[in-house]
Amino acid sequence: MSQLFQGPARSQRGFTLMELVVTLALLGVLALLAAPLSELSLRRTREAALRQALHDIRAGIDRYKAAVDQGLIERKLGDSGYPPNLESLVGGVVNQKSLKKERMYFLRRIPRDPFAPPDGPPETTWGLRSYASPPDSPFPGADVFDVHSLSKEIGMNGIPYEEW
Repeated sequence: MSQLFQGPARSQRGFTLMELVVTLALLGVLALLAAPLSELSLRRTREAALRQALHDIRAGIDRYKAAVDQGLIERKLGDSGYPPNLESLVGGVVNQKSLKKERMYFLRRIPRDPFAPPDGPPETTWGLRSYASPPDSPFPGADVFDVHSLSKEIGMNGIPYEEW
C-alpha cells in the first residue's frame, strides 16, 4: 500500500494543464508577431518584381526606339518610332538592313504586373502611355512610349504604384 501513495517525492511524467496552456499562449503570441512580418516580406517581394518588370519593359521599348533611329526598323511618316504595342516587343519586327529579313526581338516575354489580378494576358495588366500623352495624365494611343501599373495602392516608399 505504501508504494501506491508515495506523495510529492515521486517523479511525474507528462505536462500539467497549466504548462500546456502557457505554451500555447506563447505560441499564439509568436504567431501574431510573425504574421505582419510575412505580409511585409511578401509586399517587398511584389514591389521588387514590379520594379524589375517596369525596368525590363522600358528597356525593351528603348531598344526598339534605338533600332528605329538606326534605320533597322521601317518607320512610316508621322510615326514616333516607338512600338505600336507591347506584343511587337515579343513577336519581333523585321530587320530592314538584314539581307535575310531576320526578325529582331526586344523581350522574351511580357512580364505580368505583380499587383494586377491573375486573370487575362500579361500585356493587359499594364497601363500604357503614348508618346503624345502628357506625363501627369498618361493615356494609350498609337504607340507605347511608357508603361505603368494600374494598381491604385501606395508603395512602401509612399509613392503610388501607378507613378513608378
